[in-house]
This record gives sequence, structure tokens and C-alpha cells, in this order.
Amino acid sequence: MSLSGKKVVVITGASQGIGAALVKEYADRGYAVVATSRGISPVPAPDVVTVRGDIADRATAERVAAAAIERFGRIDTLVNNAGIFIAKPFTEYTQDDYEAVTGVNLDGFFRITQLAVAQMVRQGSGHLVQIGTSLAEHADASVTSVLAALTKGGLQSATKALAIEYAARGIRSNAVALGVIETRSPDAYDDALARLHPLGRLGEISDVVDAILYLENAPFVTGEILHVDGGQSAGH
Repeated sequence: MSLSGKKVVVITGASQGIGAALVKEYADRGYAVVATSRGISPVPAPDVVTVRGDIADRATAERVAAAAIERFGRIDTLVNNAGIFIAKPFTEYTQDDYEAVTGVNLDGFFRITQLAVAQMVRQGSGHLVQIGTSLAEHADASVTSVLAALTKGGLQSATKALAIEYAARGIRSNAVALGVIETRSPDAYDDALARLHPLGRLGEISDVVDAILYLENAPFVTGEILHVDGGQSAGH
């Protein structure tokens, strides 16, 4: 257990949506939480530490890991939630689009995960969770998203590679592959987006949180890509 007597979770992209809900759920379950995003604000709770910064910047990742280890002494779970999704025809992506998406989705994953895994190896245990997308495995002509496939597909492959590389050291690695999740007020596009899913609705933040908490509490599950996509990956 940590210096505070609690397990410790690090959550990226933690200021809103899925990330903010995860901060609350893990804290409610007695975890110490280190939460980071570019716009995050301090939280008035003794066992919730916030670190403001762009996770694509190695310095931010290093400050986040240092905050967890210096304050709590360990990292039990890392949820790589930060991500950018830009849907465009392939030939219309700009260099700025490319750098923004790969910066957060790949660079943002890489350094913080290296630091978390190094600490988990020292502890002899840990759990990684990546947020992916079903579009990485099941392309849809109505949602042109090569940069999502390139980056989130890479994370889903890395999830399995990490699971195998570190299984003998007590570290698990899993991912959730999402459909379209409602993270804002409903708008006119929602009916069209809902039709992407055989279940006929958008996912809810609670669907994602429940999936991550299942993985958190499933010690015999590693290398899993858990689809939380309303059946999108199964077919249409």
C-alpha cells in the first residue's frame, strides 16, 4: 500500500468527461489519485493531487510520475485516458492535425507509461489501462479517421505487447475500445452517431467507467481489448 495506506491511480485527460468521472469513482473507492490535464484545477481533497500540463510534453509526464511517487510512494494503476480525435478525409489532414493527434495519443502515452511501468516493476505489481477506439479494428466509411486508427490502433497493439512483456513481473495491461460516447450536451448529430452502434444509442460515460473498474478488479485479465461500443465491432 502507499504512504497514505491507499492504492494509487494516475489518470490523464482528467479535467472533464471520462477522465473527471474516473477521478471521482476511484477517489470514492478509496484510491489516492493523481490527475492531470492542460486545464485541470486543484481539488480540495487530501488524497487527490492535480498536475496541470500537456501530457504530450515529456516534462509533464515526469512531473506527474514524480508527484505520485513523492506524495504517495507508488503507482498502482495508470489510466491513459488523454486523447484527441479528428475525423477528416485522409488527404485533408494538416501537419498541425497530425502533430496534435500523435502528440497526445502517442507521445502522451509513451513517457508516462515508461515512468509508471518502471515504478510498477520496483513494486512488483501494477495495472495499465489504455483508451482506444473500435474504429482502429473496424473501419467505417462514414467516419473517416485514419489518425485515430494510426494512434489508437497503435496503443491497442502496445497494450498486448506490454501485457506479455510484464506479465511475469505482476503488471497487467488492458484497453477499452470505445464507440461514440456522449460526453457533452446532445445535439443534432447524435441520431446519426447513434446509428453507428447496433444497440442504437450513444455510449454513456458510466459505461466506460464501469468497464475500467471491471478491468481494475479482474486480476486474471491482461492483454484484453474490451469493446465498449454498442456492438459496433461485432458488425452491422
